[in-house]
Amino acid sequence: MNFASYNIQYGFGLDGRYDLARIARSLEGADVIALQEVTRGFSRNGFADMVADVAAFFPDYFWVYGPACDMHVEADEGGLQPVPGTRFQFGNMVLSRWPVVSTRTLLLPRSRTIGKINPQRGATEAVIAAPGGAIRVYSVHLDHVSADERIRQLQFLNAHINAFVQEGGSLTGGGEFDLPEPPLPEDYIIMGDFNMEPESPEYCALAGAGGGYYGRVARIGTPMDAFAALEAYRPGSYSWMDPEDHGKRMHLDYCFVSCGLEGRLKSARIDTQSEGSDHFPLWVEIVETPPVRRRLEFDQATFRGCSMPGCSTVSMCDTMVLREKQ
Repeated sequence: MNFASYNIQYGFGLDGRYDLARIARSLEGADVIALQEVTRGFSRNGFADMVADVAAFFPDYFWVYGPACDMHVEADEGGLQPVPGTRFQFGNMVLSRWPVVSTRTLLLPRSRTIGKINPQRGATEAVIAAPGGAIRVYSVHLDHVSADERIRQLQFLNAHINAFVQEGGSLTGGGEFDLPEPPLPEDYIIMGDFNMEPESPEYCALAGAGGGYYGRVARIGTPMDAFAALEAYRPGSYSWMDPEDHGKRMHLDYCFVSCGLEGRLKSARIDTQSEGSDHFPLWVEIVETPPVRRRLEFDQATFRGCSMPGCSTVSMCDTMVLREKQ
């Protein structure tokens, strides 16, 4: 399964040109797509309905949109009048080859700024009926102004992601209204523009502190950086470029997965040839089914009366068989 994440900057590329077609071309072959900075009713791109326009390039895909920021708009500074009732919406989108059985958008914590724009940010959750079983996908966009705010947002996000099975998704108890109960998959993929660099304080707040004798150890409740797990980082790795100064580059986009998916990670890369945004598409490939694990069984005759770690009685040993199964 091919997963792609792309902050599409309202549709504007490195050359300042609005072109959704080239954005769509750069995402060909993706099974699941997470987009950020998708707008409706934004004067800078002619009040375009980017949601409908992007969806039109992927007619066979299922999609959901989570506008974390939503407000009424009238004329722009040049006097251009939008259609009455137009609203400025700013948020994330998820497109999938397979049905999106449920969705919700988590509104991330934020604080009011003075003189610097700070839109409400969100994490759009999509529970997808993938061939190997349901999986959760999050399209995420964090604050770009404050590291402290990003840490708060990541702590909030991680808490809600890990509480999903107990808390439920967009609906629980649906049987009362003759609605199906959405699946509650434990495994998840978090993709998006995190506005942080590798090993920054924000990064460590989500992935855990590095260093030490063992380095980062897979733990339930701690998302794993797919690029780090696959050793895909390279010197000078980047996912964003300053349109005014192409020498200014940063790695701001990530894919984190639940530790249950670590063994299914296959590849990860950044497509730095794309020019449809100031960010670049991030790609991660995950095998559909987990690798076959060999199982050990123990012969009761071999271990009858033994003293084995974790086996304190003869009767427990009697249940074991020592044969290697493929």
